[in-house]
Amino acid sequence: MTGTLYAIGVGPGDPELLTLKAARILGNVSCLCVPKGREEGSSLALSIVNSVIQLDNKEIIEAHFPMKKTKDSEHGPELDAKWNETAETVLKRLHKGIDVAFITLGDPTVYSTFFYLYDKLLCLDPALAIEIVPGVSSINASASRAGISLGLANEKIAVIPATYVKDLKKVLADFDTLVLMKVHSVFHDVLATLEETGLLEKATYVVRACMEGEKVFTNLREVKDEDLNYFSLVVVRK
Repeated sequence: MTGTLYAIGVGPGDPELLTLKAARILGNVSCLCVPKGREEGSSLALSIVNSVIQLDNKEIIEAHFPMKKTKDSEHGPELDAKWNETAETVLKRLHKGIDVAFITLGDPTVYSTFFYLYDKLLCLDPALAIEIVPGVSSINASASRAGISLGLANEKIAVIPATYVKDLKKVLADFDTLVLMKVHSVFHDVLATLEETGLLEKATYVVRACMEGEKVFTNLREVKDEDLNYFSLVVVRK
């Protein structure tokens, strides 16, 4: 009998935000797959699980991936090779009847590496049993910590990685709420655009939501270079 692969969102950082369903499955499976990159915080995902579930008797598969744009033509073959290697490793366990949990920060369906593995595995074995267990995303966590409603009634919400926005002014004009992910590397450009469009006072910067070192800035001019962190985002609420 083939095992089941569980894609489990472990939340933004606070172990108390791990869902009851996630905790139950993590306690039952004997194998965890942990994606690890240079700065994506995969070890944080494992530490969240470890604070709730005993890991002593579980096999830990560490899947290492370079932190590069996945669709970048230059790095595509390298990433494909990494994902193929992980898919084959996981598939061996599943075909032995071993259940595997792939853990990811936040939610597996929101900018998660999981779906690259998902596609690879289904190509290798379309009959695989795969269950996705949702988690609290950094988007929800940041809005909650800042006390912000992301949307009401017929308001339009956009969630975009800041590094991919070519025309930020247009997006700001078209939506009532804009969530800019991965903003740390382009923060000063975003700050300048918000000042130019008169929306700076409508913006909130949240760094390390629900983690140690969490900060919420309602005045983006007060954000210092040391406050720019991979785990951060900006919410613009008109």
